[in-house]
Amino acid sequence: MLEQIDSSLIDWSRAQFALTAIYHWIFVPLTLGLAVIMGLMETIYYRTGNDFWKRTARFWMKLFGINFAIGVATGIILEFEFGTNWSNYSWFVGDIFGAPLAIEGIVAFFMEATFIAVMFFGWNKVSRGFHLASTWLTGLGATISAWWILVANAWMQYPVGMEFNPDTARNEMVDFLAVATSPMAVNKFFHTVLSGWVLGAIFVVGVSCWYLWKRRETKFALSSVKIAAWVGLCAAILSAWTGDGSAYQVAQKQPMKLAAMEGYYEGQTGAGLVAVGVLNPAKQRPDDGVEPFLFRVELPKMLSLLAERDANAFVPGIHDLLKGGYPLKDGTVALSAEEKIARGQTAIAAFAAYREAKAVGNEVDAEVAAMTLKENMPYFGYGYIRDVNDLVPNVPLTFYTFRIMVILGGYFLLFFAVILFLVYKKDLSQIRWMHWVAIFTIPLGYLAGQAGWAVAECGRQPWTIQDMLPVNVAISNLEVGSVQTTFFIFLALFTVLLIAEVGIMLKAIRKGPENRE
Repeated sequence: MLEQIDSSLIDWSRAQFALTAIYHWIFVPLTLGLAVIMGLMETIYYRTGNDFWKRTARFWMKLFGINFAIGVATGIILEFEFGTNWSNYSWFVGDIFGAPLAIEGIVAFFMEATFIAVMFFGWNKVSRGFHLASTWLTGLGATISAWWILVANAWMQYPVGMEFNPDTARNEMVDFLAVATSPMAVNKFFHTVLSGWVLGAIFVVGVSCWYLWKRRETKFALSSVKIAAWVGLCAAILSAWTGDGSAYQVAQKQPMKLAAMEGYYEGQTGAGLVAVGVLNPAKQRPDDGVEPFLFRVELPKMLSLLAERDANAFVPGIHDLLKGGYPLKDGTVALSAEEKIARGQTAIAAFAAYREAKAVGNEVDAEVAAMTLKENMPYFGYGYIRDVNDLVPNVPLTFYTFRIMVILGGYFLLFFAVILFLVYKKDLSQIRWMHWVAIFTIPLGYLAGQAGWAVAECGRQPWTIQDMLPVNVAISNLEVGSVQTTFFIFLALFTVLLIAEVGIMLKAIRKGPENRE
């Protein structure tokens, strides 16, 4: 059914998908954040009738529209890559993975497309109430779109609600509600959307502080800062809360990712959380006997508390997850990686035996093989793992990107609190050093978002679907040269689009809000 493919093809296919996802995620969070901020501004205009707020909302809508258009282009390419570069994956789980993406396209995308036209071209053509509703529904459409995409991604992290059909060689959905409302999906959605609100707030504050530094549009800039900073502070606080929930789900469903996030090799009760640490670059394999850290400062028992809600709980490390033997919550003992691989190979052999028996009409042997397959199906993907060490993700990448995300999240909390203090208690328009801090915080917002996705996706390796389908059998059997060629074509195309978007945005920002209709 699935075949091993050359490692260079795997690397290039992953690189191409990562490239597209990275560029796509430059545009999406700003869309989500600006949608809320401009919606609040238009709501104030609706309630007060003050044309100043209409002018303010229209300016941020212009930047929203520029960013939205480029985001759609990269998102379409990203979805097509599942069929072109990951056809084995699409065949194996397309009945499940395709459902939320189809709903996203039919419902959310059409909702955005409908109301965004009214939002941009409906001023003075529809009532103020209808226009306000269109603005909020455009933002809601973008948020719903994010929901279904994140449901699909969460299912890859924690597959539920499906059964494997040996007759079609596909996993088929049996519980749509379980897929759509899994705890992994709910936490991932709120954490991701809130991070988009944080970025949108950082962007608005930074651009507004540029006007203050230039001593232009002072009232517009200060008013924008007040709304954006409140949105950003609330979103940053909630993002920290949902981040804790996401980390808990990772601990329960993806313990190897958690271990990589912490550079954690030896399990223990009352495990400490690494607050500050430097990994030892000489550490190459889990069993090489090299100390994993050159330096670290731990918060005692904090990892056990966050991962299990019990300060004295046992948290398995990378070694434990590979060798097994530690007690699980259900009273059983964890299997070793080698045992899982053996059971995966049994499942693959049983599937082949089932197909052969069916082909010759031997229903008795087919039923026996089907029972063996069902018993071992949870380990099916392990049957394609060649080396137990392949089950360990890139520890340095996961460890450091996780800390970048967390540290920047703490910085954003402080940033918004200081901005609000200065704008209400001092005269922010005169504090020129803070203008530069705000401007240079904008790229940090993008860095935090990219780091978060690096943790989520790289920490899941080697799995395309956790424990079910590794990347080495999920990709299409293509020529390496064709993937390399399209990689560089996409790199050039996306870079041109990004440069164009930044140029158009800078031009709009330099021009400033319109003074009259």
